[in-house]
Amino acid sequence: MKNKGLILIAEDEPQARESLRALLEEEGYRVLVAVDGRQASQMLACEPVDAALIDLRMPGKDGLALLDELRREPAAPPVLIMTAYGSSDVAIQAMALGAFDYLAKPINFEELRIQLERAIESRRRAAELEAYRAEESAAQPTELIGNSPAMQRLYKVLGQVAPTDSTVLILGESGTGKELVAAAIHRHSLRSRQRFVRVNCAAIPETLLEAELFGYERGAFTGAAQRRIGKFEFAHGGTIFLDEIGDLAPSTQAKLLRVLQDRTIERLGSNVTISLDVRVLAATNRDLAQAVKEGRFREDLYYRLNVVTVVVPALRERREDIPELARFLLRRCAARLKLPLPVISPEAIEWLVQQPWPGNVRELEHCVERALVLSRGGVLRPADFQVAEQPGTGDPFDNVPLEEGLHAAVARLERRLIERALARTGGNRSRAAELLRINRRLLYEKMREFGLLES
Repeated sequence: MKNKGLILIAEDEPQARESLRALLEEEGYRVLVAVDGRQASQMLACEPVDAALIDLRMPGKDGLALLDELRREPAAPPVLIMTAYGSSDVAIQAMALGAFDYLAKPINFEELRIQLERAIESRRRAAELEAYRAEESAAQPTELIGNSPAMQRLYKVLGQVAPTDSTVLILGESGTGKELVAAAIHRHSLRSRQRFVRVNCAAIPETLLEAELFGYERGAFTGAAQRRIGKFEFAHGGTIFLDEIGDLAPSTQAKLLRVLQDRTIERLGSNVTISLDVRVLAATNRDLAQAVKEGRFREDLYYRLNVVTVVVPALRERREDIPELARFLLRRCAARLKLPLPVISPEAIEWLVQQPWPGNVRELEHCVERALVLSRGGVLRPADFQVAEQPGTGDPFDNVPLEEGLHAAVARLERRLIERALARTGGNRSRAAELLRINRRLLYEKMREFGLLES
């Protein structure tokens, strides 16, 4: 039988304790037993449990004292209080101290089974939401930088769009900062106090994307051991940002169209319709209008997304922002890497301004970080930003040992080629994929396989 979790029973009456143990083990739980509150406290300090079943009246330390102690712990398990004294005062006190519920003796086992499942599911959901929040906090973007005419026009449009609830399609080349623009729209919207949830549609394998977006029920597919809410449901009340929207598969496009039309979703494996209050922002560097003509993108979805269009200027269209941007990126990199902050010389600034930057701000950031790491002085000069590839000599396969095996050798070569393509394009994944003559989704899958995706 599948293990349903670890339960602690704290009960001083031996017969009741052993009866509960036998019933819960038969149900598929692993069980720890404590004869009083002090032993229960020691067990909980040594081993995390999924839920605790605690008697109200025990010698030494009673159930309410143990509950009061547990509520101070950051990862305390849900607690069900058992009591033969079912007065309103006891119930109110137990719930005020954070009990998940209380059960009157003699225990109705069917009620206990249901409440345990609910308690464990509630804890799992809370942990899942906390993980989402941690991920969200770690990925907080930085501010938009620049005062060029192109950026001033962008700021004006953002100021007009942000306070509305309109769906926004953000267009621009790779590396221009489309995610920063989406974050700015959310930050200045009426939903700013709610969640801003990011989804990179190209980075998630097609087979997993629908589950990631809409969630799933337990048993919906192989490996779906527990119910999981999707990104749309998590963003309820706030904003969801769908990056690389042009990479959506046709089947997922159809599901997304329904969300935009009806503002409802259904988790995989469920027929229950869930209503949503969520603002949708989407971004792409692809020509969606052309993709519609070629039959690669649904026309009805395109018009649903393209309510308001925001175009982010390429770096070459705002060269006057490069000095400020380069200094900002340098400060940020130095702080993150805990390195001394050098000065960029006027000659280096001029050199940076003159470069084409096909990878835009992302390429500039990689270039600045590389110069910071490799420089040896307090002043960065043009030579610190210029990288010449070292040409190879001889047959590159001469030094590959046959014992390594074909698959390992091919994997090593693939990884090296991907690293070189990313280095040459300043981290621009779209251009790297073009150099390697593969699609971006395959590039993401290979980067994940080789551990090259940023954490």
